Amino acid sequence: RARVRASLRSGVEVDVRLVPARLYAGALRHFTGSREHNESLQKRAASMGLALGPEGVLEKGGRSRPARSEEEVYSELGLAYIPPELREGRGEVEAAAEGRLPRLVELSDIRGDLHVHTDWSDGHLSLEGLVEAARARGYEYVVVSDHSRSLAVTGGLDEERLLAQKDAIEELNRRLAEEGPAEEHGAGPFRLLAGVEVDILPDGRLDLPDGVLAEMDVVTASVHSALRQPGERMTERLVGAAKNEHVDVIGHPTGRLLGRREPSALDLEGLFEVCARTGTLLEINASPERLDLKDTDARLAKDMGCRFTVSTDAHHARALGDMVYGVATARRAWLEPGDVANTRSLADLRRLLR
Repeated sequence: RARVRASLRSGVEVDVRLVPARLYAGALRHFTGSREHNESLQKRAASMGLALGPEGVLEKGGRSRPARSEEEVYSELGLAYIPPELREGRGEVEAAAEGRLPRLVELSDIRGDLHVHTDWSDGHLSLEGLVEAARARGYEYVVVSDHSRSLAVTGGLDEERLLAQKDAIEELNRRLAEEGPAEEHGAGPFRLLAGVEVDILPDGRLDLPDGVLAEMDVVTASVHSALRQPGERMTERLVGAAKNEHVDVIGHPTGRLLGRREPSALDLEGLFEVCARTGTLLEINASPERLDLKDTDARLAKDMGCRFTVSTDAHHARALGDMVYGVATARRAWLEPGDVANTRSLADLRRLLR
């Protein structure tokens, strides 16, 4: 086996290994899993009188049985196939042995995006451009979630502009219904939903009155200021928003920006408890700068009874493709399609948010 190690300018370490074709499947399995995952597999192999190495299962005496696929390695150990995202040593081997592995959410399960910005605030897409970009991805719906008024630097919307945008969305939906499905994309009916990303202010108030929020199809509440407040205060702000009957989603809950800003100090378990009780959804923000919630937090939230959205926070058409990163994070969190709101049809989504 040959090995090449390198460091990219970004600081990412790269480890390239070359193996003979007959050993590829075993090596792929071995080097994909974490050390803890491999140790769990090795213990299971030992309990069966076998050993496990990078090439595959080793019989007594050390003779190797090169695997033809990753699935074959797990099968020889009496396990269901464990997807790469779960190979972290967090109970996946035990779950595979007992038939309890989740049917992980896939990109093809996603039927819409619940957090997208337009040129009404700081996005670069018109409403019509957003429809075209979303239809090209086969979506059934997208929520327009422009910023609220306190984020003046983003052109945030006050009550008057937000309601005017809602009227524009309804008019566009009427035109879309008259035109029928877009044949070039082979998709069915499409609908824009009127939403808003309402700011949670430093004192815990929401940036728009309840009467206006009640008019929206989907309300996402997010923190964009005073992110370094003490943990107790940060938690109060998010919990207060989650308890508001007009708030459907808590956006990018920890406020982290990867490589630039640490997560805010807050009691995540306290927030998750409230969201599970109120039915408020937690966002997995798919932007590569955020990936917030991260996988371990999302798995804890799932275990506590929460549901999620996987949304891009896109500000231009290309960023709609970031959904792949959000789905990857959701898979690492053991999420199934039923855990993610935007795997539902529009009718089912409306019932969930009612």
